[in-house]
Amino acid sequence: MRLNQVTVYVTDLERSVAFYTTLGLKQIVGGTDHYARFVCPDGEATFSVEVVPGPIPASSDVIYFECDDVDADVARLRAAGIVIDTEPTDQSWLWREAYLRDPDGHVICLYHAGENRLNPPWRLRD
Repeated sequence: MRLNQVTVYVTDLERSVAFYTTLGLKQIVGGTDHYARFVCPDGEATFSVEVVPGPIPASSDVIYFECDDVDADVARLRAAGIVIDTEPTDQSWLWREAYLRDPDGHVICLYHAGENRLNPPWRLRD
């Protein structure tokens, strides 16, 4: 089994497309007034946004995007006008993480984990 995509609800398609393309995703489906789909620049995972009427319910979900260089990506995004909520920080679980929010308030974590992404020292053995 492989994760294909994640879809988040948004209130403004144009604003969300601009945000996620600035983040670095490539739009592969669009042309509608309610949906857009993106492919991540590395790998095969996709991500989509779908417009829903009214306010987006608050969520505790976090969307994780893996980066080769979190600090460089944060600097690039800041230069593009994206607000960074939490500066890149080395975590005790051996990931470097920075946090921001999309225009609808979805929490996004940009991280680098290297080998620790799938093989942390405390990984359960098969």
